[in-house]
Amino acid sequence: MRRLFIWLFKWRGWTMQVQLPEGYERCVVIAAPHTSNWDFLYSMAVFFKLKIPVRFLAKRELFRWPIGNILQSVGGMAVERSKKGNLVQDIVSLFEQHEKLMLMIATEGTRNRVDKWKTGFYHVALQAKVPVLLGYLDYAKKEAGFGPLLYMTGDAVADAKAIKDFYRNIQGKYPEKFNVEGLVLA
Repeated sequence: MRRLFIWLFKWRGWTMQVQLPEGYERCVVIAAPHTSNWDFLYSMAVFFKLKIPVRFLAKRELFRWPIGNILQSVGGMAVERSKKGNLVQDIVSLFEQHEKLMLMIATEGTRNRVDKWKTGFYHVALQAKVPVLLGYLDYAKKEAGFGPLLYMTGDAVADAKAIKDFYRNIQGKYPEKFNVEGLVLA
């Protein structure tokens, strides 16, 4: 599976721009823009190529046989989106239990255009006291990589601005579906 993802990434003409900062082994990774199913394959190819284990959240409906076994084997964690629970606290507990943990979250929550991003990543980062690594796929350049490692300050407006400034010029597969202004933390 890993070889297939890496081969597909190269075959489709993608490149990586990777300079991982100190402290990346324990962070929340934003996966944006998220406008296509291809995003998952390309993102995982980057982690596989770098030999970095990553965990990711995905809707429970995807975790049925046979895809569910594959998703779990590459780091997937099922999320029941219809239930109101304390997912943030559950994830904070995961960080408390692991010395190294990279958790990738598609903060838009869907491949469709959204007016408001999901903000759980922000609350996890603050409560677990871990940084946020800005992961990206830029379809205009066919480039995947990581931006800065940001420590959330609790100043929601400033934290959102730093994230939006980074993603503002990055283009998803379907640019009309990516709404960087949908990130509102305040």
